Amino acid sequence: MSTVAPGAAAVAFRPVACRKAAAGPSSRLLAPTAALPARGSGFGSSTAQQQRRQHKRRQLGQRLVVRADRDFYQILGVSRDADKKTIKSAYRQLARKFHPDVNKEADAEDRFKDISAAYEVLSDDEKRGIYDRFGEQGLKGGFAGAGAGGMGGMGDFSNPFDIFETFFGGGMGGGMGGFGGMGGGAARARNRPIPGDDQRYDLRLDFTEAVFGCSKEIEVSRLEDCSTCSGSGVKPGTTPTTCSTCKGAGQVVQAVRTPLGMFQQVATCPTCGGTGEQSTPCGTCQGDGRVRGSKRISLRVPPGVDEGSRLRVRGEGDAGRRNGEAGDLYVFISVKPHPELRREGATIHSDVEISYVDAILGTTVKVTTLGTNELSQVDLKIPAGTQPGTTLVMSKRGVPKLGTANARGDHLVHVKVKIPKSISGEEKKLMEQLRELQTSKPAASSRGWF
Repeated sequence: MSTVAPGAAAVAFRPVACRKAAAGPSSRLLAPTAALPARGSGFGSSTAQQQRRQHKRRQLGQRLVVRADRDFYQILGVSRDADKKTIKSAYRQLARKFHPDVNKEADAEDRFKDISAAYEVLSDDEKRGIYDRFGEQGLKGGFAGAGAGGMGGMGDFSNPFDIFETFFGGGMGGGMGGFGGMGGGAARARNRPIPGDDQRYDLRLDFTEAVFGCSKEIEVSRLEDCSTCSGSGVKPGTTPTTCSTCKGAGQVVQAVRTPLGMFQQVATCPTCGGTGEQSTPCGTCQGDGRVRGSKRISLRVPPGVDEGSRLRVRGEGDAGRRNGEAGDLYVFISVKPHPELRREGATIHSDVEISYVDAILGTTVKVTTLGTNELSQVDLKIPAGTQPGTTLVMSKRGVPKLGTANARGDHLVHVKVKIPKSISGEEKKLMEQLRELQTSKPAASSRGWF
């Protein structure tokens, strides 16, 4: 709010057109530059209208155009003589109402930031005094020493989420369902344990190992807690200190002057990387708290895994940072093909080839199939009159179903009948005799041999 002293020339205000620059979601326009009306523009053709427009432009050009500061008292809804208790109570109510995690209106975040800025100024006696005398421009410009110890050219505004958590904490005590880690501003959120990454290991199994299950010893490379610093990343014998750049906030507020005015942008502190602390890094892990290592792991592969199956081993991935939970190890299965057997889920397929004579008369053949814990050879009876392409089912001779060891699929045997390209003279004579027999029996001949 601006004040005009008695006897001073009146200051004319007019709306100032401004627009947000593309400085990210946390950017704010602080002092837009006023644009004067363009000369030489107008509509109509009469001389009187042109003279009136020129006169108005001369008057506008002589006026002083300024932008009214934000009224922090109005933002918090308190009077100018309100005490700290009233200001604090007003802030608590408005901060709860307009916090972005609760209020989903488009302007909720901007209003929340304005509320936090207003409270930061009005709750501090020195800043409030400067604001009452000079307005918001006094805080920005460094009046009465504000540039050195007060607002610091707008560079020392606190993160609004830090102010919020000063009152409500990381979880607000359950008052609003919890805001743990909201905004990323609190030191607890910045320094919270970070879970480790998951790791992948590719394991190739034989056909029977995938079907019946097996035990494997695998060696994995991963990040492990540094034994020198116990995962803290800090050199033993030293203690972390508050970052001198951000004063422990983990973020810095930068003011950038542009043709549109001053913009405020919140960025991660370049000195501490957002942790709010500085420390002497451990010489072994270079401050990461983790080092590359390897470990042999005993892996139990359950019966029934297939190509593309994935096994999860909890806690055997990369170690977390700042004592965070370790990631998981994911083992991806690939299976070598079998020369005789083909797999389709829990079903096994195989082919058997017989002669046309055996197809007519029937026979018994040896078939490779799945036993209880290994492959086995069994006798399969081929019934007389079996047609080419017939499929015979060997029940419960398939793959154990994953997760249900007692349930198994079937083994399907596909019969192929081999027709010779050439036969001996005696075989030819016998076949001719058979043809004569078929000719003398039209009904039987119509059915064919196969």
